[in-house]
Amino acid sequence: MRGGPGARRRLAAHPVSCCLDTPLQPARPTPSHWAAAAVALCGVCAFLELYCTQPLLPMLSGLFHVSKTAIGLTVSAATLGVALSAPIFGALTERLPRKRVIVASLLGISLPTLLAATATSLPQLVFWRFLQGVTIPGVIAVLITYIGEEWPPNRVALIMSFYVSGTALGGFMGRLSAGLLAEWFSWRVSFLVLGVAALAGALAVAAWLPRGRPRPAAARSASRLPAFPYQVQALFRRRRLVATFAVGFNVLFSLVGVFTWITFHLAAPPFSLSTSALSYLFFVYLVGLVVTPAAGYIITRVGLRAGISGAILCSIAGVLLTLVPSLPVVLLGLALVSSGVFIAQTASQSHLRVASPPEARVTAAGLYLTCYYLGGTAAGVVPGFFWSLGKWPACVAFIVAMQAVALAIALVGWRPSPHSLPPDTPIPINP
Repeated sequence: MRGGPGARRRLAAHPVSCCLDTPLQPARPTPSHWAAAAVALCGVCAFLELYCTQPLLPMLSGLFHVSKTAIGLTVSAATLGVALSAPIFGALTERLPRKRVIVASLLGISLPTLLAATATSLPQLVFWRFLQGVTIPGVIAVLITYIGEEWPPNRVALIMSFYVSGTALGGFMGRLSAGLLAEWFSWRVSFLVLGVAALAGALAVAAWLPRGRPRPAAARSASRLPAFPYQVQALFRRRRLVATFAVGFNVLFSLVGVFTWITFHLAAPPFSLSTSALSYLFFVYLVGLVVTPAAGYIITRVGLRAGISGAILCSIAGVLLTLVPSLPVVLLGLALVSSGVFIAQTASQSHLRVASPPEARVTAAGLYLTCYYLGGTAAGVVPGFFWSLGKWPACVAFIVAMQAVALAIALVGWRPSPHSLPPDTPIPINP
């Protein structure tokens, strides 16, 4: 290299990431506060309908004259739609404008929600619920990539925490409003109101969310993208991505596993809670709305590996507290579980941006969502085997073991390779 030792010293003083910040790659401006609000609103609207039938299951079971297992399809059909469509949706939208896909998907969520109010049989309702799930990855998979592309690296984890808080608020509001509206009016009114709310949210996002900066031609060119199966195969060869998928699987597994099976524990002595009392357990989600943005700010300071470690340890402590035969202590434990899970989701989705190749980030986000919702599906079934062995204490032991495995995977799998930037290092340019 020309320039002698002095030039080499000057180059060594500036890492490659700094040298790439040339006039061709200007520093990213920070989007407005309205853009951050739009990100949170995307989370609210995407999850407003996803679990909305949970409080309606007993009512719908009687109205359609079907078993509890059959009416449960109104929940699983939506999550199955998300899991199946996420990777395919991601591949199809890899070269389309991010904002256009997000807004169109929000409109797509509202349509089957409104049509679900017209269902006259369980198969019709399940069909519309499945279509709701199919369109949701157009928001959540694309938005994860959009945040990493539009915000400066030192703000990504914070904005991601706004999105995660929005998903928590949307899931809580959907369950609560659907139950109240169904009790006051009818279950059809619940779907109509939620559909109109999703439509209004889509219009607000269209007005507030920035269009997005142009992406390099290599990222948009369909000819340079490998066929979808080969692209998926290449993504699964990346150690850090596979570790992120595994952590994502555990994130929803922990949340669904705890909140599904603890209801049986709290319905039995010494608690003996009624069904209506059990429904108020989801109020602990509101703690996560406060904790998660603050944790997102801390993650930007301490790094992703430290952030995921603290989140999983917080969740483990919460699960263990549910063994104490005191309702206030159990509620504290559930608050720690939900907060830890939301913080872990923020860290894992932020790491997904770092670990994914620029030309396949939406596809990687789709695969992450598939693993995430498969974790929720497994949590509704697998802990049942441990319940039959030792009821709630056995379930706690299993869930804690799964969380410990996820912690080990994150600490080892998120470790940077010798030829890449560490996951805790911000990416200073827009690829």
